[in-house]
Amino acid sequence: MDTVQLTQLIRDVPDFPQPGILFRDITTVLRDPSAFRYAIDTLAQRFKERDVDLIVGMESRGFIFGAPLAYILGAGFVPVRKKGKLPAETLSVEYALEYGVAELEIHKDAIRPGQKVLIVDDLLATGGTVNATIQLVEALGGKVSAVAFLIELGFLDGRAKIGSQYETLSIIQY
Repeated sequence: MDTVQLTQLIRDVPDFPQPGILFRDITTVLRDPSAFRYAIDTLAQRFKERDVDLIVGMESRGFIFGAPLAYILGAGFVPVRKKGKLPAETLSVEYALEYGVAELEIHKDAIRPGQKVLIVDDLLATGGTVNATIQLVEALGGKVSAVAFLIELGFLDGRAKIGSQYETLSIIQY
């Protein structure tokens, strides 16, 4: 498996979740053991020499990549969820999506001040979700060491919204 083969597995779904959006479906990668292993191993290779305390993954596909990455790197995993999904006291932030508005939450005790955090998600589009997650991590005193994605939609310029202060890795760019 290589990045070209991985890219070929991603299915394009036009007009989802609304007309005019071309959705990059990763379920075709997830069901292929070699492709999924390649994606996780590629991310792990990039960060294996880093001192990372926590992997933060956003609901829901960030969980899919973040949890196995945390296991490989020997880090903890912290979920960032949609409003109302976490059972204990939370901190929340509202943000704009490319096709609407959403709100994310994190447990207030999920990150201790000074912990080094790697944020992981499946897709970087406009940067709204990852920027909201960065705000949550930093509000709890965490130090974002990098952000990583399986896919980056470069034409939406999300990387520019993240800014150069955070290392940004994407395996596949469209």
